[in-house]
Amino acid sequence: MDEHADANPDEESTRTVVVAVLVNVAIAAAKSIAALLTGSASMAAEAAHSFADTGNEVLLFIGLRKSRKEPDARHPFGYGQERYFWAFLAALGIFLIGGALSIAEGVRSLLAPEPLESLWVGIGVLVVAACLEAYSWRTARRQLHADAAKRQRSIVEHLRRASDPSAPTVYLEDTAALIGLALAMVALILHAWTGWAAWDAAGSICIGVLLLVVAVLLARRSKALLLEESAPPDVLDPIRELVGRSWPGDVRDLQAVYVGPAQLLVNVWIAPVSADGPADELIREVDALRAALLAVPAITQATVTLTAR
Repeated sequence: MDEHADANPDEESTRTVVVAVLVNVAIAAAKSIAALLTGSASMAAEAAHSFADTGNEVLLFIGLRKSRKEPDARHPFGYGQERYFWAFLAALGIFLIGGALSIAEGVRSLLAPEPLESLWVGIGVLVVAACLEAYSWRTARRQLHADAAKRQRSIVEHLRRASDPSAPTVYLEDTAALIGLALAMVALILHAWTGWAAWDAAGSICIGVLLLVVAVLLARRSKALLLEESAPPDVLDPIRELVGRSWPGDVRDLQAVYVGPAQLLVNVWIAPVSADGPADELIREVDALRAALLAVPAITQATVTLTAR
């Protein structure tokens, strides 16, 4: 039942997001100055990318804060899905601010190419930015690796199935950022070497396409969680085993959906062992099954429904 045993998940997610915010603020400022000094389209695209990442991590932080509110009369299952909503907005930010603007800057540079200036300033900023991004990426990867290991998943599999979008979002953003920095470096050097501004424009367009792909991947996962997609098999199977051990009769159906990171709503339909048994004994057995389900840390809500034999 490792899926249900996150150790301080909010603290780890908050640390990952805060590190990403601080890193991207510094990088965005440096890239903006370098873009002005060099006139590089790919550097301008990277600056837009970093500003988008900064805003997106702020959105993730807002989601983290809002998702911690306790359940109330209006939201009996809690506010965990706030995190999915704000992660979806972050994905839109990557798409519109990062991807679309980078492609637009590349097209503009193709139509109106500008000479490259202060090459070494641009290269220096890209190297420093790569070091900072690598630190943020390593922080996100460490959290992902620990979470995936607890669930006996690979990192790729965990990215597809994670119930907390914070670390996956930062990890994919930083991965895209590191690839984008490499593309910007290559474009900058080729522009300086050949004198052909189209290399710089092509680098900007490639960075934009990369960000669009990342945005689509993140938006698709957030959408699935918002639409209460069924929990994956490696989460459902241990719950089925628990119900099978706790209930001697037939288990007709079992459903589980995430109502927040590592917060499950579980519905079970069962058939009574005997229709002739005392009603109070049947009620105690049903209550015992529900108590066994709620004893699992991540199952925050559970309903047990009796069906005809």
